[in-house]
Amino acid sequence: MVKITKALAEKRLGSVEQDKQFWCCDGYYLKNLPELEAALEHMTDETFLYHVDQNKNDFSKWVNDVIGDEKLSRDLRKSLNREQAAKSVAQRIAMLTSRLKN
Repeated sequence: MVKITKALAEKRLGSVEQDKQFWCCDGYYLKNLPELEAALEHMTDETFLYHVDQNKNDFSKWVNDVIGDEKLSRDLRKSLNREQAAKSVAQRIAMLTSRLKN
């Protein structure tokens, strides 16, 4: 298990470079976890299902490969719908934000 330091929390909550942003099929580009949370809360189920099915989970892959958060990536893979996925992201953001206060 990775120890979440203040520096690591800042990195995971920060914005990624433009070429690493997540392209969402509804036309939005996401550059950080707060934007991912907001997108998951407001996107249509069709948009969610474009990126997530039994063979793939684009959100999980982006969080793992670009953000570098293996735990959140695993949680997103387990999410059965966009509401669950948004909740997983919100909980992770809350935990990371709490590390910034220490």
